[in-house]
Amino acid sequence: MSRYEFRVSGRLSERAQRAFGDYQEMRIVPAATETLIYVSVTDEAHLHGVLALLANLGLHLISVNRMAEPVGEPGEGESGR
Repeated sequence: MSRYEFRVSGRLSERAQRAFGDYQEMRIVPAATETLIYVSVTDEAHLHGVLALLANLGLHLISVNRMAEPVGEPGEGESGR
């Protein structure tokens, strides 16, 4: 699973926010003139589904960025010495 940041212009309406209700791994962050939407995407088909939803809602997509994978805690994966 990969996390993506979708940047759209403007603020999301209540209707648009409800449309994302099926996405459990999602976070919407309103900014001054745009909205950031963070979604966990399982595969390419899922990514295309999110893009289609944004288009169907009439949202203007500014950018899509794949987020870096989180780095594990220090010492994680190391064997005891």
